[in-house]
Amino acid sequence: MKIFSNFESGNINVVQASSAENIQLSIPADNQTDISQWFHFRLESEAQLAHSFNISGLSKSAYPEGWDGYDVVASYDREEWFRIPAEFDGDTLSFNIIPEYGSMYFAYFAPYSYDRHLDLLHNAQMHHSCKLETLGSTLDGNDISLLTIGEPSPEKKNIWVIGRQHPGETMAEWFIEGLLLRLLDETDTVGRDLLDSVTIRVVPNMNPDGSIRGHLRTNGIGVNLNREWQSPSLEKSPEVFHVRQRMLETGVDMFLDIHGDEAIPYNFVAGSEGIPSYNDKISELEKHFKQALLTITPEFQDEIGYDKDEPGKANLTVGSNWVGEEFKCLSYTVEMPFKDHISHADELYGWSPERSVNFGHDMLAAVWATVNKL
Repeated sequence: MKIFSNFESGNINVVQASSAENIQLSIPADNQTDISQWFHFRLESEAQLAHSFNISGLSKSAYPEGWDGYDVVASYDREEWFRIPAEFDGDTLSFNIIPEYGSMYFAYFAPYSYDRHLDLLHNAQMHHSCKLETLGSTLDGNDISLLTIGEPSPEKKNIWVIGRQHPGETMAEWFIEGLLLRLLDETDTVGRDLLDSVTIRVVPNMNPDGSIRGHLRTNGIGVNLNREWQSPSLEKSPEVFHVRQRMLETGVDMFLDIHGDEAIPYNFVAGSEGIPSYNDKISELEKHFKQALLTITPEFQDEIGYDKDEPGKANLTVGSNWVGEEFKCLSYTVEMPFKDHISHADELYGWSPERSVNFGHDMLAAVWATVNKL
């Protein structure tokens, strides 16, 4: 029996593996932090043999409440990711499996590989209205990539969509894949009509260093990019620095920052109610956008989510708050679950890559329904 994490986004520590029935694991923290939650490893062992796993030390993980009701994600072929029932006792996550084959992957959520990321970028650039460019480099030397879809002009609105500021929230890039597939589909009139009136700029992965390293929440040196928007630097947060600089050049009329939430088993959005310049116009835009999304898909709900900031008390280091305040625009953080969207639960797959893709597909229609209100 062997356990591996020596691959892209791999992350696990083997405490003990004396037998298949006694596999004791823990989760290493993001580099230079005490933030631990993301795991991704491969088991190589005997097929049709019972295996028992215990991942301990989770009471000190980044989001202990995220383990309640959580089921492990697993795959034999790295294409189909299904759920394994798990139990959490407050510190240890336990699960059992009889593998059908000799090698099997386990992860906190279905990974979105760097190769797939590159495929997404380069397939998109083949569309006649799409341009791919590199805004700069990360601290590990990876590309900070931007897709610009639609010919920019002064008459058009500017929409920005970014994902994976927190790299372990891989559902964000699955979501963006779905949004791009619809936007660039020549047979889909939503995308075609939208590009007549807007330019859409997309950063599918804000944090390639953390994604490759197997981090949950930070870049290569342990910086949380979603707390860098007021004063990013090339030394600590070049990812935000370069994207923010381009935003200041283009302007922003709508901003969507795509995330995943460890604890809340619903899809929801968080607005910018607490920014100093929040007003009735932004409030009406938020209501219109949410109503459109509620009409389009049952995967969205607006009853459960984060507590709203008090007026003027928003944290302006957070991306959606800084953008909303700087550009006086509709600015949302979009959250999807690591667990399942329990209003429409799926026992076998939970919240999944496929549902994330479809949610991105649906959200493009909500963007289209809101554009004429901007």
